[in-house]
Amino acid sequence: MKIKLVIIVAFSVLAKFSFAQTDVDAIMMNKNQFCFGPMYSYSSWDHYWEGTLKRNNENLGTVSTKMFNVMGNWGITNNLNLMFSVPYVKTKATAGTLAGMKGIQDLSIYAKWRFLNASIGKAKLKLFAIAGFSTPLDNYVIDFLPLSVGLGSTNGIFRFQADYQYKKFTVTASTASWERSNVKIDRTSYYDTEMHYTNVVDMPNASQQQLRAGYRGKYLIAEAILNKWTTKGGFDITRNNMPFPSNRMNSTSLGVSAKYTIPSFTNLSILAGTQYTVAGRNVGQSTQYYGGVFYAFYGNKKSKPQPKK
Repeated sequence: MKIKLVIIVAFSVLAKFSFAQTDVDAIMMNKNQFCFGPMYSYSSWDHYWEGTLKRNNENLGTVSTKMFNVMGNWGITNNLNLMFSVPYVKTKATAGTLAGMKGIQDLSIYAKWRFLNASIGKAKLKLFAIAGFSTPLDNYVIDFLPLSVGLGSTNGIFRFQADYQYKKFTVTASTASWERSNVKIDRTSYYDTEMHYTNVVDMPNASQQQLRAGYRGKYLIAEAILNKWTTKGGFDITRNNMPFPSNRMNSTSLGVSAKYTIPSFTNLSILAGTQYTVAGRNVGQSTQYYGGVFYAFYGNKKSKPQPKK
C-alpha cells in the first residue's frame, strides 16, 4: 500500500510514506487481495534552507504538519496492483501571526506492474514499472507556503524500480519522474525572477530517486531508506521572503521503516517509521514520524499467509 507519500517534499506536505505495498517498494498483493487502513504522520521543522542558506525564522517558530491518510491496495493480478490514498492535512506555526490551514489534500492513484520475477540461484530479481497521478480534491489555498496543505498541481508520476533479494536481505532502487501541471493562485500578478501579470504559475517538473535496503521476512520487514527529491527548475527563496509554489525544492532524507504482520492473525499488519532531512534547498529540515494499522482481505484461502506452527 502507499503512501504516501508522501513522498512530501519541501515546505509542502507531499511526503511519501515508506511502508509495505507502496509504489516505492517491491511488495505486491496477490490476485483478489485487498489491503486497507489508516495512516498518521507528524512532521516538524524550525530551520530551513533559504536557497543554500540554512536559517530559522522567529516569525514562524516551529512549523508542524499532521496528516491522516486513508489508503488501499487491490491485487488485480499477482503482478498488477492498483493503489490509492486520500490525505487530510493540518498545519501550524508556533510563532508569528500566520494561521495554520487544514483540509483534504490530493487523491493519488497508482498502477504497479511487476514485469520480471526471476530466480538467480538463491537470489531473486524483480523489475517494476509504476504509473500514477495525483490531483487536488479540494480548492485549498496554494499560495500560502509553508502552511498550505499542498501545491495544487495535477501530477503524472512514472517510476522504474529494481529489487534484488538474497535470502532475507534485500536492496531496492527506483527512479521516478514527476510531470506537474500549472496552477492558479488567488492574485492577478506575482514576481519570481521577473514580473508576471497573470494568476497562472508554471510549475517545474521533478525527479525522485530512492534506495532502500534491509530485512524482508515472512512477518517482519525492516528497511533503511535514502530518498532524494530534485526539482527541475524553479528559483530560490529571496532573502527574508516567504516560499512560493514554483520554488526550486530539493531535499535528501534518511529514514527507517518497519512492518510487522501478526503471525496468529495475518490479516492485520502494523507499521511505523521515521525520516529526517539531511540536506536541502528551499525546504524545511524536517523530522517525520508515522504509523498505521492495515487489514488485508483475502479472496481465497490459498492466497492467505499461514501462521507458523
